[in-house]
Amino acid sequence: MSANLALPTSTCQERVKKLKQTGVIDGYHCNVNLNDIGGHIEAMAAIKLERHSKEIADNLRNDLLATPEVIQIFHMGGANDFIAHVAVHDPKHLRQFIFDSLTCKDAVKSVETSIVFEHRRSGVMPNFLDRKE
Repeated sequence: MSANLALPTSTCQERVKKLKQTGVIDGYHCNVNLNDIGGHIEAMAAIKLERHSKEIADNLRNDLLATPEVIQIFHMGGANDFIAHVAVHDPKHLRQFIFDSLTCKDAVKSVETSIVFEHRRSGVMPNFLDRKE
């Protein structure tokens, strides 16, 4: 039995399987202590593009996701086009990443970097199904 739900394990597994099949669950993650693997500095790089097109945005996203320093990418509306969450060894590594992976690209107009002191993931899942309209 699932201790928190008071349901048989097989029922829970079947529900999870259906949620995956319908796309409600589209993946899993684990929390890694980046400091323990050498990522002593985390930063958010706010990126503005020189020009906007689907091809330019897709290419930048794909390039950044292939970069080992990048943890996650957010394609944004508003003042910045992308925000990249990165982890690096030290300030010199961060500077090198910014120059070698971002500002060297013709599509990138500007980059503003902010150091992350701490981040946590919420353990609460929003329930939009009960929302009254």
